[in-house]
Order: sequence, then C-alpha cells, then structure tokens
Amino acid sequence: MTLREIIETLQATIMVNGHDQEMVVERACGSDLMSDVLSRLKPHALLLTGLVTPQSVYTAEMADLSVVCYVRGKKPEAETVRLAEERGLVLLSTTLPMYESCGRLYRKGLKGDSET
Repeated sequence: MTLREIIETLQATIMVNGHDQEMVVERACGSDLMSDVLSRLKPHALLLTGLVTPQSVYTAEMADLSVVCYVRGKKPEAETVRLAEERGLVLLSTTLPMYESCGRLYRKGLKGDSET
C-alpha cells in the first residue's frame, strides 16, 4: 500500500515528511506499548499509536519503521516533530480511533505484524 493510499484511507493529515507519497508500506501495527513494537514489527512498516511523545520516534527509528500515524486526532509534541524531521520519518495524524484505523487498512489489504 502506498503512503498516498494510507493517507486517503485514514483521512490523515501529513505532519512531517510526507513528500514521497508513492513510498510503499507493506505492513502495519497498532500499539501504544513501544516494547511491543520493538519486539514484533518488521522494518518499513506503519505504526499507529496514540503516544505523541519523542519515544514514538525513537522507537520507530530503532525498529526501522517508515511511518508513524497518531490516532484519535492526537498531534505530536514539538520535540517529536523535530526528531522526525531530523530522522526523515513520516508523521501522520488521523481523527479515527485506533481500532477503526487498523480495520480500514486491513480491509484495504495492508498486512498486520503477525502475517508472513
């Protein structure tokens, strides 16, 4: 699924670095527990989370993720935005809740973190 398709599906707003909307994202995970993300998610994936602190960017960087999307209309803190810009990470925000965001993406064919 391309970044453009993800943005459209989630009716998301680009917060940081959304210029390459043809970037392909192969899987996604919804979690507010960054330890789960580090132990389960494969590289170049999308993280859906409500955690808007810099920890979400640090986790994404360590897990080699491509995109973080904040759910429930949450907006990242200024420090989070600065870190994402420095590291070239894409940040999005959607007003949708986590459950609905994951469901919409799954219905469109985006794999989850447990699928091969």
